Amino acid sequence: MYRKERGATITKKILLFCDPGIDDSLAIIYSLLNPDIELVGIVTSYGNVSKEEATANAAYLLHLAGRNDIPIIPGATKPFKPENIAVYPEIHGKDGIGPIKIPKNFQYDIHTFDTLRFILEKNKNELIIVDTGRSTTLCMVFTLYPELMKNVQAFYVMGGAFFIPGNITALAEANFYGDPTASNFILETAHNLTITPLNVTQHAIITQDIVDVISKNMKNPFAFMMDPIFKYYYEFYKEKMPGIPGAPIHDLLTIMVIQHPSIVDYIHYDANVIEGTEAKGMSYIDYRPTSKKGKTRIAMKLHYDLFLKEFKRVMLPE
Repeated sequence: MYRKERGATITKKILLFCDPGIDDSLAIIYSLLNPDIELVGIVTSYGNVSKEEATANAAYLLHLAGRNDIPIIPGATKPFKPENIAVYPEIHGKDGIGPIKIPKNFQYDIHTFDTLRFILEKNKNELIIVDTGRSTTLCMVFTLYPELMKNVQAFYVMGGAFFIPGNITALAEANFYGDPTASNFILETAHNLTITPLNVTQHAIITQDIVDVISKNMKNPFAFMMDPIFKYYYEFYKEKMPGIPGAPIHDLLTIMVIQHPSIVDYIHYDANVIEGTEAKGMSYIDYRPTSKKGKTRIAMKLHYDLFLKEFKRVMLPE
């Protein structure tokens, strides 16, 4: 059974696979501040930045929260099929968290990959796995510990764009594009799977006025970094999406819907990702009237007012 806190609220045990990155960083911050989430581990890999930079960023955020008890486990350095790996300093900054610089003398511990086996065994039937980056590392875990992965309660993946343009190519979203082979494996293998694609995450926007309030909240140990990372992130989106009122925090929403599924509306279909040709990374479902519905839950519409209410509840501790 889950440990109960705050009245009837049930604490969720989450193992997070990520590549921080600004939006991954905000997902980590939200998880650390949320009393309804127990973050049992962070698995870092290439993506928005290199694996080494992603690992350092995750460690720094845990340090700021005083949570050095949460293990950091470095994962994949590249996708399954060898190719040039792109990073995105124009979006996330040279080191991954905008203009924020980790102190040069900052030191931290990392855990071996086999630590994941102990986490899976310890949290049997309670664990929720969230993947907000490329799915290469998560595939490795399925391959190494197939029986233990059967005991994971649910999987949540940020990725894809259904019936809408991608954000890395005209057809593809960045995570599915980064390793479409791994994404397909997860879509075919993971049980009780929820996908939060660009359809909903691109509308999960925070604005400057919200950031201003958070930046003044002295009970939030991350308050000092909120304004500079938001401004850096928002500059990119203002250029690419003229008129957008704020910055979309894609990965944050993926964690948020675990505890609050009604923030989005869903359809249920089996999803696929194209692995080759100029359509690489494109996600699709068979939406024809005669097609069968599937087991994967795909978020399609965001209720922004509910998203904003939950974001403020956690990010503005009393």
